[in-house]
Amino acid sequence: MTITEAQKQVDDWIKRYGVRYFNELTNMVILSEEVGELSRIVARRYGEQSEKESDKGKDIGDEMADVLWVLMCLANQTGVDLEAALERNFKKKTSRDSKRHIENPKLR
Repeated sequence: MTITEAQKQVDDWIKRYGVRYFNELTNMVILSEEVGELSRIVARRYGEQSEKESDKGKDIGDEMADVLWVLMCLANQTGVDLEAALERNFKKKTSRDSKRHIENPKLR
């Protein structure tokens, strides 16, 4: 599915099962919370902290999808077409950073 299709599916789901969107501030806090949950798994699974037993069965993809879900909610609420925004972002990064990383000796 495209990002646009995913945003539409989220919107349809909210209208059918979620009653309404939480307000933007609440969704921003929920987004931060979801990023925190993802961060905890990454830090413990791939970082230097040991992974807690309670985190070992957690699906990192599901946690990423939670982040994406709330981000799409915020995009829908604020009128942002994430697909178009991502396309613009690729162009911005390419024009700004086309040589920056390639020429960075720290990345070799």
